Amino acid sequence: MKQELLIGTRGSKLALWQAGWVRAELIKSFPGLSAEIVTIKTKGDRILDVPLAKVGGKGLFVKEIEESLICNRIDIAVHSMKDMPAELLDGLSIGAIPERENPGDVLISKNNILLSQLPEKAKVGTSSLRRLAQIRHIRPDLVIVPLRGNLDTRIKKLNSGEMDAIILAAAGVKRLGLENLITEYIDEDIMLPAVGQGALCIEIRKDDLNIMKFTDSLDHPITRAVVMGERAFLKKLEGGCQIPIAGHGKAKKSLFTISGLVADLEGKTILKETMSGQIGSSESIGTALAEKLLLRGAKNILENLTVS
Repeated sequence: MKQELLIGTRGSKLALWQAGWVRAELIKSFPGLSAEIVTIKTKGDRILDVPLAKVGGKGLFVKEIEESLICNRIDIAVHSMKDMPAELLDGLSIGAIPERENPGDVLISKNNILLSQLPEKAKVGTSSLRRLAQIRHIRPDLVIVPLRGNLDTRIKKLNSGEMDAIILAAAGVKRLGLENLITEYIDEDIMLPAVGQGALCIEIRKDDLNIMKFTDSLDHPITRAVVMGERAFLKKLEGGCQIPIAGHGKAKKSLFTISGLVADLEGKTILKETMSGQIGSSESIGTALAEKLLLRGAKNILENLTVS
């Protein structure tokens, strides 16, 4: 068995934390293993002055890392699952999905003001069209400000007075030990999470049995079943991470429940459905949920987004 691994990741503080956690877990399971972290800059990291939705394309934060994996420059890639396109590149597969962190969104605001209590025309920062659409649905009086950069940069923009509040993934805030900054955890009835949010994706070369021996130790079967159900939902909608689609699954014993949402950018039309079934059928349930939303009009919403 190979005893030296190269782990590819983005270079942000959060990405390095995630890759460091994977490295530590692998070494814990395989004493004597040598694992080195390799940082790779992606298109999404290079273009910081344009809203993500306008940069275009799928895989903004993963493509260059995947290319390194295919070319054998790294052995394992560590991504945030919510950054993963619905379709992987040929020759690659998801080797492991570790147990998920909190999948929801959080609000960090000046003076700890709740989302419902922010004053009219308050500026709220987010990089996500999913969040934008859902905020506009409940608080059309707020001003949405594009927010790019790593977690530290986003918090600095809040503190400098550029905006009154920012919305972030709970998982990243918790992983970097910044929970004390959270004003509120936003209820999923108000803001449904992104597909895969809070989960890590350990990507490997397909059929690389040598590497699978390591990554198998990181896999959490329940999390994998839930997240793969969400990704099946995303795949059927042919969605990337930069359109207003949300999907969140849960498992309770053998029961899998998934809620999905498609919205227009103004937040005026919100299509939302929930389906349940056996967890062993999570992917087919996710697909069926997407089909239900498409029949309700999601196809027209998505086509209009593509045109514009």
